Amino acid sequence: MNEIRTLAERAKSASRRLAAADRSIKDEALRRIASRLRQEVDTIGRANARDTERARAAGMADAMVDRLAMGPKVVEATAQGVEHIVTLPDPVGSRSGMQQLPNGLLVGKQRLPLGVVAMVYESRPNVTIDAAALCIKSGNATLLRGGKEAKESNQALGEILKAALEDVGLPADAVQIIPPSDREGIRELVHLTGLVDLAIPRGGEGLIRFVTENARVPVVQHYKGVCHLFLDDGCDHAMAADLAVNSKAQRVSVCNSLECLLVHENEAETLLPLVVGRLQEEGVEVRGCPRTRQIVSTVEVAGDDDWGAEFLAKIIAVRVVPDLDGALEHVARYGSNHTDAICTESHRRAQRWLREVESSCVLVNASTRFNDGFQLGLGAEIGISTSKMHAYGPMGLEGLTAEKWVVLGQGQVRTS
Repeated sequence: MNEIRTLAERAKSASRRLAAADRSIKDEALRRIASRLRQEVDTIGRANARDTERARAAGMADAMVDRLAMGPKVVEATAQGVEHIVTLPDPVGSRSGMQQLPNGLLVGKQRLPLGVVAMVYESRPNVTIDAAALCIKSGNATLLRGGKEAKESNQALGEILKAALEDVGLPADAVQIIPPSDREGIRELVHLTGLVDLAIPRGGEGLIRFVTENARVPVVQHYKGVCHLFLDDGCDHAMAADLAVNSKAQRVSVCNSLECLLVHENEAETLLPLVVGRLQEEGVEVRGCPRTRQIVSTVEVAGDDDWGAEFLAKIIAVRVVPDLDGALEHVARYGSNHTDAICTESHRRAQRWLREVESSCVLVNASTRFNDGFQLGLGAEIGISTSKMHAYGPMGLEGLTAEKWVVLGQGQVRTS
């Protein structure tokens, strides 16, 4: 356990130098990361292959193995994501809301790094690069604690990150790979008040709840992604089917994948056979309410536990609802404040959906798969927050900074 504190102390010391670094130096470090990823693609591939082989041998589910894989295409996409972060404005030092008071003081807010960000995550070794790149650009040191299943991949990526920082004269200690251990190691990490400024867990609901319930440092998290799509009365049927299939079947193992489809009762007779057929062609098991099963006999029975479930598999729950109010009530009861979409031709009902659904990303006539930092223009994301304090939704560079008040005077003194 002392090893974790030592790494955190080194990261804290490095964070002060990184916070003061010019944008040009940070951006050059990111360019070196992207370049080294491409140069070391074979090394990364070999390490990742060892991880995935062990995962399959241990009986890991296919969806989780999919998250773990980091082949050449993923490496290239990750490198491109890092290069995109280079093009984004540096939030550190930016000012907003500057105004001059009657006493002549010029006051406003200025952004600053959080300090040390601890990431606790499972599988998905590309998170190691995404998180580090965002933290470097935003002036934060980071402690990266990946899962045992990605141990060799993360070690290889950690060496690339440290080498890139050293290339440009930034402290290599600004990125620390925490060796995976048991839950006690995670508990120790999130107990480090004064050293860790923010913890971000990413992974299964059990891991996220463990971090949230045991942390003594601030935490942003989402427990699960129970994403909904409501097909409204009068919606375009071809669009509705395309949105449902893309939202559910493009990649089932991610948190913005569709888990529950809601259909207006006026459209159910004609729309359900089309949409369910398209989903079943993609190999999706459809579990429906009694009305859904009356219309499409091949649909399985939806149990009470299927409403509000995050399947992360080729399974979807389908319910016929009486109207928009019924859809809103269902989302409010079973949703997870993650991602919810409506397919509609009605401007009024679209605006109600945007106003009344409280999720971190609310969409009209678009796939739930767009709730992603890169897709929303943030570059890579460090996580998606479904807690409304500090940040809500995908967290990019701005979400990794705070605001402090700045006051510019000319000798003013307080008189009352």
